[in-house]
Amino acid sequence: MLELEYIELTDVGRVRDHNEDYFGAWIPTSEADGRTHGWLFVLADGVGGEELGEVASQTAVEVLLAGFQASPKGEPHGVLLSRLVQSANTKIYELGRSSSPGGSRMATTVVACALRYDRAIVAHCGDSRCYLVRHGLASQITRDHTVVAEQVRMGILSESEAAESRNRHLLSRSLGNDLFVNVEISDRQVQPGDVLVQCSDGLHGPVKSADIAEVVARTPDLKVAAAKLIDMANERDGGDNVSIQLIRVGEVERMGMYRGRPYKLR
Repeated sequence: MLELEYIELTDVGRVRDHNEDYFGAWIPTSEADGRTHGWLFVLADGVGGEELGEVASQTAVEVLLAGFQASPKGEPHGVLLSRLVQSANTKIYELGRSSSPGGSRMATTVVACALRYDRAIVAHCGDSRCYLVRHGLASQITRDHTVVAEQVRMGILSESEAAESRNRHLLSRSLGNDLFVNVEISDRQVQPGDVLVQCSDGLHGPVKSADIAEVVARTPDLKVAAAKLIDMANERDGGDNVSIQLIRVGEVERMGMYRGRPYKLR
């Protein structure tokens, strides 16, 4: 059976007076739950400058966790996460429209990682990220849904120009702005010793991926590693809330698929 250890930590930062980040996890309580449902880790960052950003982020996490727990046994994680993120988007959109007589704007990013057997399925919308740290190197699983990131992908801006752009935090996609949202799904095989890092832009903005990988690789205690990364973000910037989930893979269960059914590989 898949074995994981994890820690999640958040900090308000050095400038803001409240925290609009929110996170949570669904952990199987039995071996059967681990095989039929797996594990789920969700992190959301309420959009700064919008009304009720903290409500939007909490709603996104709660909808995903509740839907994951109630999902049919064995439902493919890619299909499931896409459906649940859409449900969260609808809920946030409707909450915003009904929160006051004239309605209000509520929005949040979200990144969610579901694990089962030897696979990690990541769904995201916005610029909260998921990295895979393996052998001391970090690879970014998610793609930022920001205006400048889209311009870099189209060749309009260089990486250095994007890093200096005043619009680098302007989202091109988030939950709650429209009735429907485009959810991006990624699939990775995981190995023993891998660490998945989910974080808000309060961390990955000031702390580069190489620094994240180095701290994670050199710090066996996940709680200590998370605290070090948050301290690093606050020392280098501190202007935003900082949230992080670290998930270390212990044992995995190698599985194949035949006609839609999993079978154990030797």
